[in-house]
Amino acid sequence: MTLKELSIGDRAKVLGFNESGKAYRRKLLSMGLTPGTEFSLVRMAPLGDPVEIMIRGYSLSLRKDEANAFSVAKL
Repeated sequence: MTLKELSIGDRAKVLGFNESGKAYRRKLLSMGLTPGTEFSLVRMAPLGDPVEIMIRGYSLSLRKDEANAFSVAKL
């Protein structure tokens, strides 16, 4: 499952990174998106880019490419 498949208000957990997201992996890890971390989807722009998530006590906005770089599991 990817971030774009979630609805506003859903809680999810980061499972890992997709093969297509190798370019963003280090950037996402430095922002706190480590496997096992829980977050909630706060907002999504009308066309799906960007999305805002609440993770580790702060808001993080991600572009479409960054959001598709990791897989999630809905809680």
